[in-house]
Amino acid sequence: MENDAPPLKAWLLLGLLALIWGSSFLLIKKGLLGFSPDQLAAIRIASAGFFLLPFILRRFKTVRSHHWLKLICVGLVGSFIPAFLFAFAQTELPSGVTGVLNTFTPLATLIIGVLLFRQPSRLQQWVGVVIGLVGTILLVTATASGNLEFNRYGLLIIAATICYGLNLNLIKHHIPDLGALTITGVSLFLVAPPALAYLLLATPFASQVSQPELWFPLSAILLLGIVGTAMALIIFNTVVKLTDTTFTSSVTYLIPIVALILGILDGEPFFVQQGIGLAAILSGVWIANRRKRQPVNFQR
Repeated sequence: MENDAPPLKAWLLLGLLALIWGSSFLLIKKGLLGFSPDQLAAIRIASAGFFLLPFILRRFKTVRSHHWLKLICVGLVGSFIPAFLFAFAQTELPSGVTGVLNTFTPLATLIIGVLLFRQPSRLQQWVGVVIGLVGTILLVTATASGNLEFNRYGLLIIAATICYGLNLNLIKHHIPDLGALTITGVSLFLVAPPALAYLLLATPFASQVSQPELWFPLSAILLLGIVGTAMALIIFNTVVKLTDTTFTSSVTYLIPIVALILGILDGEPFFVQQGIGLAAILSGVWIANRRKRQPVNFQR
C-alpha cells in the first residue's frame, strides 16, 4: 500500500543499486578512453539487451499486443536515449559531477507523476526533494575558488533525468501486470538491435575491436552494459514494484556518494562544500521517504 513504509528488502536493493550505478560513471570515463561517446552508448545498450535475451525467451509469451508500444517507450526513454546523453555529457564533465547531476531525477519523477499521471503527492515528499536539490546545487557549484560555474553539458544530464522520470511513471502506472525481468529484458532487447546495427554500420568498431590497447576500455563498457544496465535495471524495476516512484528515484540521491568516492580515488578533487551537499542529500532522502508510524492499538 502507498502509506506503508518501504520494506527492508527495498532498502537493501536500493543500496545495491546505488553501488552499481554509482560505479557506472567511472566505467563511462574509462570507456571513453578508447571509444567515442556514440560507440560507448551503442555497446552499452547492445550488450545489455543481448545478455538478457536467454533469460526472457519464455517471457515473450506473457507480452500482449497492448504492451509492445509501452515496452518500446521504456527501452527508449529508460535506457537508449539516456545512454547517449550520459556518454556525450561525460566528455566534458567529471564522473563525480555527472553522478551528482543525476539527482535531478526524483524532482522530475515527482513533477511528471503529478502533472501527467495524476499521482497523489505529500508535502513531505516535496520538502525532501527540495532539500536534496539544495544539496545537489552545493555539489554542482563546489570549486576550489567557490565561484559558480556552469557547464552546458550538464543540460544533457538534466534531459536524461527527465527521461528517467517519464520511464518510472510509465512502468508504475501503465505496466503493472508485467514482472521486473520481463519489462527490463524485453524493453532492452527491443532497442539492442538498432544499437548494434549503428555500432557495426556507422562506426569503425569492427576494425577497432582487434586492437589490444582498446580491450580495457571495451571491458569497462561491457561491464557497464551487463551489470550497470541489464542487472541494475532488473533491481530498479523490482524496487518500483515494491514501493512507489519517489522512493525508487531517490536512489539517485545515493549515487553521488559512490560516484564522488570513486572519482576521488581516481584523482578527482573533493571540497568541503561537497561534504555539506552530501549531508543535505541524505537528509532529503530520509524526509521524502519517511512514513508516519501507525498508532498501536492496545485494546483487547
